[in-house]
Amino acid sequence: MSEIALNIVEFFKQFSYFGVLLALCFEFIPAEIVLPLAGYWVSQGDFNIHLLALAGTVGGTIGPATLYALGRYGGRPIVEKYGKYFLVTDKQIRASDQFFEKYGHGVAFFARFLPVVRTAISIPCGMTKMKFSKFCLYTFLAMYPITYFYLYLGFKLGENWEQAGAIFDKYAFPIAGVVVAAVIAFVIYKRMAADKNRAASKIE
Repeated sequence: MSEIALNIVEFFKQFSYFGVLLALCFEFIPAEIVLPLAGYWVSQGDFNIHLLALAGTVGGTIGPATLYALGRYGGRPIVEKYGKYFLVTDKQIRASDQFFEKYGHGVAFFARFLPVVRTAISIPCGMTKMKFSKFCLYTFLAMYPITYFYLYLGFKLGENWEQAGAIFDKYAFPIAGVVVAAVIAFVIYKRMAADKNRAASKIE
């Protein structure tokens, strides 16, 4: 399967940034192949990593939306019957269900950084009818650092880009922690700035 996916990604390369975006829209093409390989292309001077990260994040948000729709409009019988065509196993579905029940809607963000559940987590999000806009926002916020990290690994590893998946799994969750900390710090900063402006307005 990985060989087929690799050939498909190589085909999409001819469409430049849109090709990478499009490849990531299909959940049966693993991001673990698309993004590190694209990072290798960056090292060869074929792409700009910043533009590629944006294209990859958009594609990486559209792809999970298909599994969200499968869960929301198909329900468990359809998921169990057709999930395999999206490379989603029964084990992944069960693990995603448990993870969702334990942590709630926030898993649309955090689960993207975890093996086993990162693909299938979109399904319980759809089955519980999580607000679609919230699902897309959480997915986008998670996919940007994930995309950038995969591209960076592919860029650094060069011809050994296939090793990126194992390295990513080792550092993915700490990266999630850094992203969350940055978001919290930004929110606190904005609130403090707003409070300061309101205080200044009262004095005037």
